[in-house]
Amino acid sequence: MRYKTYGDVHNPLMLFIHGGGVGGWMWEQQVQHFSNYHCVVPELLSQDVFSIEQSARELLQLLEEKATGKPVILIGFSLGAQIAIQMLSIKPSLIDFTIINSALVIPSPAMEWMLQPFIRLTFPLIKNKTFAKLQAKALYINDLDFERYYQESATMKVETLIQILRENMLFSIPHDFHKAQGKILITVGAKEKSIMKKSAKALVQSHPNSHGVILHNIGHGVSLAQPTFFNHFVENWIKNGQLPEGTVIQ
Repeated sequence: MRYKTYGDVHNPLMLFIHGGGVGGWMWEQQVQHFSNYHCVVPELLSQDVFSIEQSARELLQLLEEKATGKPVILIGFSLGAQIAIQMLSIKPSLIDFTIINSALVIPSPAMEWMLQPFIRLTFPLIKNKTFAKLQAKALYINDLDFERYYQESATMKVETLIQILRENMLFSIPHDFHKAQGKILITVGAKEKSIMKKSAKALVQSHPNSHGVILHNIGHGVSLAQPTFFNHFVENWIKNGQLPEGTVIQ
């Protein structure tokens, strides 16, 4: 798996895991803000074959090589958040702080049979710039980042996309998630689908040391939609345990 590193290698390590449909570039404003940390940003989709568990194991190996006893902060969005959950379940003691943004953990097996024919039918739309702009808008991707988003989407193989979507829609909370020893913050946007809010609640109820917040006036992609707000609440939570503004999930 390809990755880039930024910041100060002598300070705590922050691993940023991007979502599906976007790349490591989605974290540029976070890497700039947290320049005093040792930031590591992988590219999940640099391989043709994708699985959440395999990605989690590769990233855990990367952390063990790079962290060398330093505090570890893990931040994942969407598909990246699912990988973060899997990582916590495989190595419960490795990660000190985890922020899980918009993780789907309620599987939809009934939809799986529709996935392959639907994706093959609609796949040509990915190369349509008008359609791509609508998708980018839903993810809060700005005009400066659109070309990167479009080029990555347009060059993805249909089989890879099917794998990613199948992994995403069938993911559920692993049995050992509750064993994770670090602090966990779970966030979801108030404008996201109800299944995403139910997923956030299920995660909070599955771990005794987690806190969850529904973020006001946000859809799917808080770090892209409101990067300054996101950076500050990440910082405040890590340093002071302060929860971001929003509705606390009980």
